[in-house]
Amino acid sequence: MGHHPASCLCCSALGRRRFLRAAGGSVAALALAPGLGFAQDAVPTIPYDSVRDPLHLPSDIYFGECSGVALNSKGHVFVLSRGNTSGPAYAAAATQLLEFGPEGRFLREIGKHLYAWSFAHTVKIDREDNIWVTDKGSDMVIKFTPEGRVAMVFGRKQEASDEETGPLKHPNPPLPAEPGRFRQVTDVAWDTAGNTYISDGYINSRVAKVDKDGNWLKSWGDRGTGPGQFHTPHSIAVDAKNQVYVADRSNRRIQVFDGEGKFLRQFTIDVPVPAGARPAIGNVPNEAEIAAGTLAPGSPWAICISPGPNQVLYSADAFPGRIYKLTLDGKVLGVLGQSGKQLKQFGWIHEMACPRENELYVAELLNWRVQRLVLHA
Repeated sequence: MGHHPASCLCCSALGRRRFLRAAGGSVAALALAPGLGFAQDAVPTIPYDSVRDPLHLPSDIYFGECSGVALNSKGHVFVLSRGNTSGPAYAAAATQLLEFGPEGRFLREIGKHLYAWSFAHTVKIDREDNIWVTDKGSDMVIKFTPEGRVAMVFGRKQEASDEETGPLKHPNPPLPAEPGRFRQVTDVAWDTAGNTYISDGYINSRVAKVDKDGNWLKSWGDRGTGPGQFHTPHSIAVDAKNQVYVADRSNRRIQVFDGEGKFLRQFTIDVPVPAGARPAIGNVPNEAEIAAGTLAPGSPWAICISPGPNQVLYSADAFPGRIYKLTLDGKVLGVLGQSGKQLKQFGWIHEMACPRENELYVAELLNWRVQRLVLHA
């Protein structure tokens, strides 16, 4: 595990020199650039089981890409899926929120035909069992009551009548961010005072903070590789001390802040990749793809923090398709999984829920499913 001081923050370049390739072209090992730390060797493999068929869909409802999963205080499971697709092949609306009981029985669909539904990203449940959805396509965050009614909306969808309406562009550097508006928003999390932290996102590169009444308080961050800068803040979590963890995906790191946005620390996940590891789809990442960060080993696609008293952090990558269990200061405690189609294998984990330290729910894009994992202590 490389743990970098604030004076050594060229994280977007870290991936360029990390990977040694075997003769067959597969990623064989990780090697940090000189002066940037060292790979953590001898990381234990965590044994685990995947519960078969944890959720039971009605015969006429199907998951699409499962982009989100969350649990409430009653053990109900909420799945955000890019199912129920409507419209053309390009730019179709693809968001559906489904609720299941503790035993996996389908209960209901929430928000059918909702104005904000466009392209599903994540779902989270707060301490009062309110349901929050981030929709990347509409640039909106929706808060539902536990009963499934809209309580608050954040951001604004483009107007269908506007001649300029269309897919957002990705200028570099991005256009200046505006209070209250998002550009391809990604995730939410809360502190103990009920403040909401919103990671925003694929185009904006910042974290926004609103209070429990929905008032905009502040935001921090912009595009870059330094402390407090981001490149695709993709997932967000808050620990019991109200420290904010941001999965800075394209920079291949996790950054940690206090509730006011003060940078505290960062860490990367540097576990050797097994020889012959295969991606879930496509070719083994090449040097350019690794440097871009998204498909680099250890790049955090999804993070979650377990409940106390002894909190741990979980992080998932796309290649080689693993889940990492870490301390809150970034030490890797163990690793599990690999890419594939079978149970206990993963196809791009996009969100995780960790209701207990050794229990995980993982939502997969490529395999169109949610797995419930039970880790052996």
